[in-house]
Amino acid sequence: MYATSGSVMQGLSKEHTTPYVLQQSDVGMSCAMSEATTPLMMSFGRVTDEPNQLGIMMHLSAAGCSVTRARELDLEYERLMRDRDPDAAQDARYAASRHYREAAMRFHEAWKNMNEHYGRVGNGECPTERLETETDQFMFLAGLVSGLQAMHTQVRAGEQLGIPNNIGSRVARASECLDDDRWWGAPGAMQVAVWAMLPSAAPEDAEPFKQLREASRKGEKAGVRLAHVFHAVAAENAGDQAMVRDVIRRHAEAREAKPAADDWVMIDETATRHIQALSDRLWTRAEGHRTPTGRLGEFWDDPEPESETIDLNELM
Repeated sequence: MYATSGSVMQGLSKEHTTPYVLQQSDVGMSCAMSEATTPLMMSFGRVTDEPNQLGIMMHLSAAGCSVTRARELDLEYERLMRDRDPDAAQDARYAASRHYREAAMRFHEAWKNMNEHYGRVGNGECPTERLETETDQFMFLAGLVSGLQAMHTQVRAGEQLGIPNNIGSRVARASECLDDDRWWGAPGAMQVAVWAMLPSAAPEDAEPFKQLREASRKGEKAGVRLAHVFHAVAAENAGDQAMVRDVIRRHAEAREAKPAADDWVMIDETATRHIQALSDRLWTRAEGHRTPTGRLGEFWDDPEPESETIDLNELM
């Protein structure tokens, strides 16, 4: 009975629950669901096949909850430093590090789930026989994102958590297994973002930021702006604040110009949350508060728009 129930639940989650969730925009509800149900779903691996493919998405989503909590504490740290309260600021930083630690461990679980399901990713040939359906390819993409996020959040946690340093180069190689146009420029964006951070992994003729701009345009056209996240993070790591601002502006403009693709609303909304977090950090450092409501893509030092003058004589 348990084995049958496990198989049914895995099938339901893959064929119906995951596609349904991806069409929704409530990122908070999605991550809360994953935090609450991941142990239940993964426990079915004790009585039937290990649900490793499902585990990729569930651990990735649950990690998003941890990252959100960490980001709030990052903003608190910035405000406390502005208020010249170093003890409280240090406490906020320690608290944020704990949430980043939790996030890193969850992202790493997603990465391990991916390698269990698809084989050792990025160390050989593409697992073509396991990439036949759209769902299979999407879960592969989610696993690659998880790998990069595991590395990033381990750094933010400030401690070595046993997450391998070679994940970045493996992700860069494995991204070639996916059709870049089909997946909104995200695979190529991941690859060149790794090149931007690890120049030794890049080919001699690589132009990472030019290629990131091209990837971002693909995402804008498709209505799934995930490539913007990799573009902005690479620019931030390079210390190019002007480029970070430009990506934030482009993301905001792209959302105004084109709604998210119907089947991938959650992915586009998640990308916006990442871009919003970058904007909030810039605003908080400069002004002491996060991005004002409705002003994503704007900055505190933007020139005031010229107001239109009206000739009162024309009204007479």
